[in-house]
Amino acid sequence: MGQTQDGTDELNRFSDLMDEAPAASGSGRAGRIALVVVLVTILAVFGGAGGYVWWASSAPLPAPTLATQSPGVTAGEAATVRLPSSGSMRVSVVGGEQYLGADTDGAWATSGGNDPRPIASVAKLITALVVLDRHPLDGPDDPGPTVAFTEADTDLYDQFYVLGATIAKMPDRTTLSLHDALATMLLPSASNYAVALARWGYGSEGAYVDAARAWLDANGLTSTRIVDATGLDDRNTSTPSDLIALGKIAESNPALAAIVALPSISLPTGPGFVTNTNDLLGTAGVRGLKTGNLGEGTFNLLFSSLLDVGVEAPLQITGVRLGGATHDSTDEDVAAFLKSVQAGFHDVAVALPGQDLGTITTAWGAEAHVVLTRTAAIRTWSDTPITPSVQIEQPQTWADGEKVGTVTWTAGPHSVSSDLQVVGDLEPPTLWWRLMHPGQLGG
Repeated sequence: MGQTQDGTDELNRFSDLMDEAPAASGSGRAGRIALVVVLVTILAVFGGAGGYVWWASSAPLPAPTLATQSPGVTAGEAATVRLPSSGSMRVSVVGGEQYLGADTDGAWATSGGNDPRPIASVAKLITALVVLDRHPLDGPDDPGPTVAFTEADTDLYDQFYVLGATIAKMPDRTTLSLHDALATMLLPSASNYAVALARWGYGSEGAYVDAARAWLDANGLTSTRIVDATGLDDRNTSTPSDLIALGKIAESNPALAAIVALPSISLPTGPGFVTNTNDLLGTAGVRGLKTGNLGEGTFNLLFSSLLDVGVEAPLQITGVRLGGATHDSTDEDVAAFLKSVQAGFHDVAVALPGQDLGTITTAWGAEAHVVLTRTAAIRTWSDTPITPSVQIEQPQTWADGEKVGTVTWTAGPHSVSSDLQVVGDLEPPTLWWRLMHPGQLGG
């Protein structure tokens, strides 16, 4: 009885497999005979060569095994916040709490304690606020009422000139808007204009001092003492914590905040062209507020900065430096602090394309790799810990380029991700492997 063509083909394939089969250890002929016996037994079970070979060649294969590892991540370099070693400094930071932590009592960074010190011309900022308390300006563009300076006010120029104080020209019968008069007092720190405005606002400098003390108490600035409108008397004192609070009050007044941010102003009918003594304007986001000094070793700067550190919004920084050696060194201290905060924010690389994070293996020895697909970096502050997490998806085809998961890195409020994909093709098993591993087929 003749064989069918299919049966002939299966026997031929079986014969070829026998020729390709590896010899058993020991005698090649004995090993081949033993193998034939095993195969004949298997064939008998599966109903002959044709049925078994067909089943083995088409039975479902065991699923590959995916093994991944969490990527190693090193936190960024720890920030070094620069604070002066002499005098005192205190800084408040609003915004960025998710990076920097809460600003406790206006003291995110401090040095030199919180004792009262002479504030010098920073007192003129109080003069401006107390005058505006009685004669408010309706925003930055409001000139306000006209201030007509008296002959007694004009005489202040000579009085303060003799004392060596900073002054600005005040010709006879000078009139200025309140806005411009405040700018003349604050930008060059003109003491004659401070007393003249105190008199204009409250009738006399003594009455102004009483009003200033009441205003300070009402605003909780109980560690600040004012004895005149200029700050020239070293009994005008305050603590760093009070000055931070004072700075925030000044920042919240739109008209005053705009004035102290002016680099200069030209007033031809009065003082002429005057410039701001705050040389840091525009550096590291500085937008005010007031300088002051009573000579070497007493240089002060109450400052405000909108500091861009590359996150969602600029940090709102209010700070004070008291007791600086010189004007320039005080500026350098403040600039160094602000730039050290900027430098403390950095992008930390967490992923590179092609970075190997795992392997895919099969029961028959084929192998492919799992890699990250893109470059990823995360913005952090200082050495904030970076936490990776791996989410694995069940592959459908296990083919080259197929997505098999996602890695996400988190630091503070930020997260970045990169997909995981298969690289490499998984070679299918040989028919011989299928025939030799029936127990691993079928599921």
